[in-house]
Amino acid sequence: MTNTDWPLWEVFVRSRRGLSHTHAGSLHAPDAELALRNARDLYTRRGEGVSLWVVPSAAITASSPDEKDPFFEPAADKPYRHPTFYEIPEGVQHL
Repeated sequence: MTNTDWPLWEVFVRSRRGLSHTHAGSLHAPDAELALRNARDLYTRRGEGVSLWVVPSAAITASSPDEKDPFFEPAADKPYRHPTFYEIPEGVQHL
């Protein structure tokens, strides 16, 4: 297997504790262990991260931006999900 046959991996980095992982980029590697090591060397060489995730690109399923209206529309008809639907009782602070 040559490096052009290696699977593509997506790399997510968490920069500090308590923050979410964010997509940093992609790389090719023959397995998860080497993908993790290569991601460390490539995306956190200046100490930017405290945690890494590597995920095979083939394992990711995503919605299409072209279908955003029909895909997300069912959530629009549920007004109880919006905080303006409820009245805040008197005396409640820091809500």
